[in-house]
Amino acid sequence: MPEVYNWQLGRNMDYAFEEAHPEKQFVAVFNINRCIGCQTCTGACKATWTFSKGQEYMWWNNVETKPYGSYPQHWDIKILQKLDEAHEAANVKSSWDTSQLSEHAPYGVYNGMTITEAAGLNEQALGYLPEDKEWRAPNFYEDTSTAFQGDNLGLSTEGASLPEHQTWFFYLQRICNHCSYPACAAACPRKAIYKRPEDGIVLIDQARCRGYRKCVEQCPYKKSMYRSTTRTSEKCVACYPRVEGKDPLFEGVPMETRCMTVCPGKIRLNGLVDIAPDGAWMEDRYNPIYYLVMVEKIALPLYPQFGTGPHVYYIPPRWAPRPYLRQMFGPGVDEAIARYTAPSRELLAVQQLFRTTQRMIFRYEIEEGPLVLETEINGQPWQMYDDVVIGYDAKGQVASRLSVIEPLHERPPERLNSI
Repeated sequence: MPEVYNWQLGRNMDYAFEEAHPEKQFVAVFNINRCIGCQTCTGACKATWTFSKGQEYMWWNNVETKPYGSYPQHWDIKILQKLDEAHEAANVKSSWDTSQLSEHAPYGVYNGMTITEAAGLNEQALGYLPEDKEWRAPNFYEDTSTAFQGDNLGLSTEGASLPEHQTWFFYLQRICNHCSYPACAAACPRKAIYKRPEDGIVLIDQARCRGYRKCVEQCPYKKSMYRSTTRTSEKCVACYPRVEGKDPLFEGVPMETRCMTVCPGKIRLNGLVDIAPDGAWMEDRYNPIYYLVMVEKIALPLYPQFGTGPHVYYIPPRWAPRPYLRQMFGPGVDEAIARYTAPSRELLAVQQLFRTTQRMIFRYEIEEGPLVLETEINGQPWQMYDDVVIGYDAKGQVASRLSVIEPLHERPPERLNSI
């Protein structure tokens, strides 16, 4: 196999194709801490893209309840087990070396095998085909928490406190990751899956696809799905007409996807970043996506050890056990949670941009405001300022303008009961 450089792993890795990268990359950031599990995103995607015959079980967007929920059922447990078995058979220990942090290895160096490096004979990537029963519901064990160990009256003898709760669960929002090195594309015998050069969105050419389901088998996130009525596979298309600016709503500027724009919890931010020929992100300091992933480093990739270079990033939940989160998001978890818990002045302002406009925000500015709060977080002094953050779209037009302190509107006494 050719070698490519994966900056999320901090090293070269084996992949089916030579190094090649788009001019821009479709990227999303999800703040797990804000998600209320309402599935509005799931319904919006279903109503837009997968409402036809043969697509009944297709949920390109779904929200899972971790640690027990998944769609298809056990998708992450199964691939993690397979990867562990491959490491054991090769007598290789999977670990992260965080002593080698650098600009080109922001999380350190991953010393284990990826799914492409652990693949068997006649495989491009390690994988499996889910059974039909594993696709029967988009969120198994919804709102199911871990076990609670109390006394004989059912009361906790320790109470609950951050950073970890004894009883916990969290919601994991999932779409296709539109990876840098997609296993689905590597696996397809027909070369029907491709990564668009203009925005990095991964699509399946329906005219070339013959429904061999190798993409379903070898995508570790199980976001490629087989449609029996057409005998082809389908997947999230990142609402590419909106990304292209073809929606008439906003004068031809790129727009966020449907699942992003309907989110009541304001957990989602979607945009495009510039990509260098070697696959690295080109510095764009005041692009909010670049800032969250590369500067503050509070948004982390999902299972980076798989080696696909996923481009959906997550702000990890504060209350879940750290070993579990490190397995899911890599070694940057502790730093990400610390920065989220006590956000810098700039980070606090940038977070206001989540889900405020349907237009993609390409640049932001901050107008400094007055000091409104002084307190301590984790024993350290912390200050809040009522700054104003301004987001600009692809044409440099103001897309949103918000203050850190949300305005409070009091209804006048004569209209207390009016709507």
